[in-house]
Amino acid sequence: MQHNLTNIDLAVLVFYFAFMASMGWVFRRFIRNTSDYFRSGGEVLWWIVGAGAFMTSFSAVTFTGMAGKAYDDGPLVLVIFLGNAIGFFFNWLYFAPVFRQMRCVTAMQAVRERFGRINEQFFTWLQIPTGLMYAAIWLNGLGVFVAAAFGWNLEFTIILTGTVVVFISVVGGSWSSTASDFVQLLLLMPVTLVAAAFALAQVGGVANFVQRAPSHFWNWTEAAHGNIIALWVIAMLLQKFVSTNTMTDAARYLSVKDTTHARRAALLATVMFLIGSCVWFIPPMVCRILQPDLKTMFPNLAKPQDASYFAIAMIAMPQGMLGILLSAIFAATMSSMDSGLNKNAGYFIKNFYQVAIRPRATERELVAASMVCTAGFGALIILIALKFASWRHLTIFELMVNFGNWVALPISVPLVWGLFIRRAPDWAAWSAVLVGLTTSFLTNRLLNAEWAANLLGYRLNPREASDWATLAGSLMNILAGSGWFLLATLLAPRQSPSVQHRVQHFFVKMHTPVDFDREHGQGSDNLQAYVMGLLCLIYGGFITLLAAVPNTLWGRLAFAFCGLVMAVIGWMLYRAGTRGRRTAAGLKRRPDQAVTTLMQRQALR
Repeated sequence: MQHNLTNIDLAVLVFYFAFMASMGWVFRRFIRNTSDYFRSGGEVLWWIVGAGAFMTSFSAVTFTGMAGKAYDDGPLVLVIFLGNAIGFFFNWLYFAPVFRQMRCVTAMQAVRERFGRINEQFFTWLQIPTGLMYAAIWLNGLGVFVAAAFGWNLEFTIILTGTVVVFISVVGGSWSSTASDFVQLLLLMPVTLVAAAFALAQVGGVANFVQRAPSHFWNWTEAAHGNIIALWVIAMLLQKFVSTNTMTDAARYLSVKDTTHARRAALLATVMFLIGSCVWFIPPMVCRILQPDLKTMFPNLAKPQDASYFAIAMIAMPQGMLGILLSAIFAATMSSMDSGLNKNAGYFIKNFYQVAIRPRATERELVAASMVCTAGFGALIILIALKFASWRHLTIFELMVNFGNWVALPISVPLVWGLFIRRAPDWAAWSAVLVGLTTSFLTNRLLNAEWAANLLGYRLNPREASDWATLAGSLMNILAGSGWFLLATLLAPRQSPSVQHRVQHFFVKMHTPVDFDREHGQGSDNLQAYVMGLLCLIYGGFITLLAAVPNTLWGRLAFAFCGLVMAVIGWMLYRAGTRGRRTAAGLKRRPDQAVTTLMQRQALR
């Protein structure tokens, strides 16, 4: 069954891609060196970085694989996003300021300062393929969603959408990817709120939704034993805490202006995850009520439940809104992919190419090499996503979660402990990763569902077997990696004076607040607000104009809501940026008079 978009939907998509491409062109002017290309010069304001931290923590998998999990199992999937919110809350409490205060261009430079050059190369060459794998999973998830939307072949969709995403990613560096995340946040949140509202209206309101939903949505023990569910919840929360607070994820805060801005950015991401998790999975759960057999609706998809979000959107959304929803889904993956490509290119260029191949390379050469590297990594991502698409037996949700548990988690564990334990030797980091990867292999082979059945005394159903694989991988990796790292710390001999000095310098710097004015000089606060405000006004104005499309009153109001949220925020930023630039210009031209004017205005207030 093929599902065609209207001409209005297609026009919305064309505008979205043209707008995102133009952002890359606009922010090219901000790039002067590799610090600008990879971390935006360390001067980005908190509300931009917070939006980026939020947007890069999920992708189209949220609206495909995770939605498929919600379609099958109900609100249990919210545990994963609650884990994200908890992880970012700890970012706010401690990790975000610490990450910014590392004062590095890439996270691997922080690894070098903490654990030495061997670990820098070890983690660089682990992180690059891991990052490519994650991006391929995101692209595969996007391909599933778009394939359902257009009725195209999944593999063709991955190639086409991947090419578009990579092209946009290569255009600009960290400036364009970080700034575009803010605009895409203002696109994503309103349209998903609208989708949830229309889905609930379609099923007759909240009371009817609760009453008509399958009973196992609310009584979790109907689908699985309580001890399996409890262990799965604990494993997911721990996994999200580790993955959100590891040293490799310091990259999200290296671009923020200072310590205070880093903390505010983390708090914004926390709030966004709390809001998002409450509304994102209403549509797929409603779809389970209205469309209990999605195979008849999407016969060409191996896992039709992964298209449940789109299925309910086709039924409930007003004319033209589907194009905005698809743009938001593209935004979810593009924000993750462009930042991931930029981060991995940074690892290759700053931690390998400049260190081992071209130590005397000019900044211009390094920036050009970074663009070429980003394009090459993008091509690899497309190829890996095509391979994932051929694994028809594995759902996107399982692919995402299992990869995170079996591969990414062992890499993360020592890079969390290393932020607290100063006495840990350098070899504790790389050896803990090897122990974790070995644990993943042995757990997958030996502590499987059959072993769990013998241990627990009952046979696991398919749902329980999948959950067991996930929780066993998470808990065993955290326990084995942490145990080995702590044991290495206890058994290691006293470190040499040079190593002690390096580690001491790292911790002192890590706990020294950033004084932006003294360390960087004049920032670009007003220019950022001015440019971002102008861009939001343009995009918000376009969406608001779509209220003129023939629709019901509620349909017109939905367009007006989505457009005005972005336009009003854009106007506030534009106004603040314009005032700031005028004030700065006055201070520059006639400092004494400008200061007097400011004092007079303050007195009048």
